[in-house]
Amino acid sequence: MGQTALVLGATGVVGRELVEQLSQSAYIDKLVAITRRPIEYDSNKITNCVVEFDRLEEYSSVFNADIIFSCLGTTLKQAGSIERQRQVDVDYQYLAAKLSHINRVGHYLLVSSSGANPNSHSAYLSMKGELETKVIELGFQRLSIIQPSLLLGERTDVRLGEKLGSKLLPLICRLPGLKKYRPITGKQVAAKMCDIASQEDTSGASKLQYYRLDELFS
Repeated sequence: MGQTALVLGATGVVGRELVEQLSQSAYIDKLVAITRRPIEYDSNKITNCVVEFDRLEEYSSVFNADIIFSCLGTTLKQAGSIERQRQVDVDYQYLAAKLSHINRVGHYLLVSSSGANPNSHSAYLSMKGELETKVIELGFQRLSIIQPSLLLGERTDVRLGEKLGSKLLPLICRLPGLKKYRPITGKQVAAKMCDIASQEDTSGASKLQYYRLDELFS
C-alpha cells in the first residue's frame, strides 16, 4: 500500500520539483501540496491545500501524513525585514513540525542549509540552526535534515548575489578540496529527498540523519 506525503513550501525551488517527482513515485498514493494560493495540478494524486500561515493551527488535520517534506523558506528581500523572515523560516516551520509531530508523522524531512548554526553571526544561518534544534527536540521517529549549498533553479524573485554565485562558484569549486561546496539544483535536492523517503526504516528506533553538501549528489 502506498503512502501519503505532504510538501510544505510546494512552490519553492525544491518544493516545486518534489511535487513533480513525488507525483510520479510508485510508493506515493496521495500527495498534498500546501500553498498560499490555489494551484492547479495535472496529476490525480495531488491535492492542493491552500492555507493561511498566520492561522496554521486551524489546519492541524492537514498535517496527517506518512511523510512530510518541509521546504518552506523566504529571503530577506522577499520578507522585507529580519523579523518577517524569521516568522517564515522559524515560526511557521516550527509550528508545521509541531502539528506533524502531534499527528504522529513517521518521517519528517527538513530542508535547512549548509552552515546552519544557532550561534552563527549570520542571521540566516542562525535561524536555520535554531530551527534544526527545535525540530530535533520534538523527537520524530525519523528525521532527515538536508543541508544543501547554494540552490540553483527558477525563482520568482531575482537575487543578484545568487546569480553571481551560480556563475562563480562552479568555477571556484573546481579547486582541490572545494568540490563538495559546489552549487546544487532544486531538482537534484528533490531527487535525493525522494530517494531518502523511499528507503524504509526498519530499525524501529528514533533516528536522526543529516545529508550534507556532496552527499546530496550521490
